[in-house]
Amino acid sequence: MHNLGFALNGAWRVLLASLLLGAGLPTLFALGVRSLAWGSGGDAEVHETGVTGPTPRPLGTVVGWACFGVVLLGVGLGITFIVASGFGKALSFAHGFPTIVDK
Repeated sequence: MHNLGFALNGAWRVLLASLLLGAGLPTLFALGVRSLAWGSGGDAEVHETGVTGPTPRPLGTVVGWACFGVVLLGVGLGITFIVASGFGKALSFAHGFPTIVDK
């Protein structure tokens, strides 16, 4: 019975990691694209000059680029993990930031 609990604990960790990395990063990328579209405007307004055009929203642009930054960090960490494993090293977060250490 103890082994079953250990296996289920491991299964939950794998499920959580797969949801975060497998669905989380693409979802975050999609939110970034959506934020950039919202930030560039979209609703045409009539200005005092009589010219119509979209009203830019700088917050949407900032949020969009922040989402892209998080996605790039996740991809970079994944590549670093794969390369470090190939060289017989490990990725450690012991000091709060990722470092490559001996296994």
